[in-house]
Amino acid sequence: MSCDLHIEIDRAVDAPPTDAQFKDWALAALEGRRDEAELYVRIVDAAESQDLNSTYRNKDKPTNVLSFVADLPPGVDVPILGDLAICAPVVQREAVEQNKEELAHWAHMVVHGVLHLLGFDHIDDDEAEEMEALEVQILNKLGYNNPYED
Repeated sequence: MSCDLHIEIDRAVDAPPTDAQFKDWALAALEGRRDEAELYVRIVDAAESQDLNSTYRNKDKPTNVLSFVADLPPGVDVPILGDLAICAPVVQREAVEQNKEELAHWAHMVVHGVLHLLGFDHIDDDEAEEMEALEVQILNKLGYNNPYED
């Protein structure tokens, strides 16, 4: 399994996880689901997250993670999976509000975002149940608790 991970961090973001941690989390989500992948992770501030969320989802507020699946033309066989935009201030705030270890919440957002890039979703109850079970399984394998338990 190989993962070419490109990480870009907004200068305003304070103390994000390491590149190695991001790669470990992405690889865990990809394991057994894709042999080769290239993805881009941009750690953004609240203003950029709000702009992206408003532009692409018509929701005028920052959000924790946005996934953008690569839209490749037919016949182009490259391993580009897509892009993640993770909002550091939202992840940090949610970790405090939900009484979670901040690093565990970062891991959850990467795993969640990569699963979206792989085609998983949580629009209806059955999809949500399947996706959440995968997230829990992957995070447990990484040594993190179930993010959906209080």
